Amino acid sequence: MTPHDFLAVEFEGHRPRLKAVAYRMLGSLAEAEDAVQESWLRLARSDADEIDNLGGWLTTVVGRVCLDMLRTRKARHEEPMADRLPDPVVSLEDAADPEQQALLADSVGLALLVVMDSLSPAERLAFVLHDMFGLPFVQIGLIVNRTPVAAKKLASRARQRVRGAVPSADSDRADQRRVVDAFLAAARGGDFDGLLAILDPDVVLRADAGVLAGGLKAIRGAAAVAGQLGTFQRMATIAVTHPALVNGNAGLVNTIDDELFSVMSFTVADGRIAAIDILSDPGRLNGLDLADPTG
Repeated sequence: MTPHDFLAVEFEGHRPRLKAVAYRMLGSLAEAEDAVQESWLRLARSDADEIDNLGGWLTTVVGRVCLDMLRTRKARHEEPMADRLPDPVVSLEDAADPEQQALLADSVGLALLVVMDSLSPAERLAFVLHDMFGLPFVQIGLIVNRTPVAAKKLASRARQRVRGAVPSADSDRADQRRVVDAFLAAARGGDFDGLLAILDPDVVLRADAGVLAGGLKAIRGAAAVAGQLGTFQRMATIAVTHPALVNGNAGLVNTIDDELFSVMSFTVADGRIAAIDILSDPGRLNGLDLADPTG
């Protein structure tokens, strides 16, 4: 095995964690993959013998690449992520592969990623790398060209904006699934009172059908969301529904004539649905790496 081949094998061992970092930074699976690939190119061009801690070096590089991508996104104002749902990570079985497990770890739900899109690039990097991956502020400061104290303040500001904006999901997936099953039963039965009973008073429904359909739309409040019962009932009637894990939380995958129609993510907090995120953009659904739910 050549030194280059050995380095490639080592890099592959770090890939799941690197993609998990990049996904949390970018909210886009395709961009996360691009960031990871860029980190490999930079590693291949470097003197690997001079790297004492390969994992730390790669995490730093991916962080810098993602920071540049976020800043470019902000500067161009091209298809801002705030106008679309982040890409969902969907597993139709509890046994996900190692890369999916890394992406799903800590239940980084779509609702949290939506809020994170409102952070500045530097705030998001500090929050993700410190609060989610435990990197020290000394290392984070080097990435954002700030002192460790300034990097700590970035993470603190991000934490304050995130805290309270996103309810903490119930940790028991069986409990989550029972609530989602109750939602589905109420939808199929046209049971308004049953639906209202499982919605948090401040529930938010976000639906992304794609740019051509008007982009991301949000409805807030239990009464307003329950008012969509007719739509839920029609979908529950014409679609075949499959239980799934979406970003680590209980969700649903809906198909029509064996074609993927939508992915639904539920944030269940204190036994009630606090957020529903629905992706039905055909172009983005076609890009999901999702096994046949009927298989």
